[in-house]
Amino acid sequence: MRISELARLTNVSARAIRHYEEKGLLQAERLDNDYRDFKPSAVDRIHSIQLYLKLGLTADEIRSLFTCEVASPDDYEYCEEMLEIYEGKLHKVNRQIESMLQLKKLLERQVALTVAGKNEGDLRISV
Repeated sequence: MRISELARLTNVSARAIRHYEEKGLLQAERLDNDYRDFKPSAVDRIHSIQLYLKLGLTADEIRSLFTCEVASPDDYEYCEEMLEIYEGKLHKVNRQIESMLQLKKLLERQVALTVAGKNEGDLRISV
């Protein structure tokens, strides 16, 4: 199938599909007229790529997952690389959450101090 049909079926832009191909995540054969010709399985592959991207994986990480014999993110055959990538990503997300919680506490403190200072100023003006 041509790239335009693949884009329509997956709701992914032709530009993104070319990018996936450039990154080695997707393969297409070239016709005599140099048009790309994708196999029907490319639809499932793009859906997998999209899910992995939503999980925060990079193109390199996704490519290494595709070297495992796993068809999609929902097919849970054991793959050491997949486990390492998922655990690493989870660790990174947990660190980001902790950092955001610390930032939230600091901001709440600054808001409380600012409101307290405003209230003290209002009391001085009204006296």
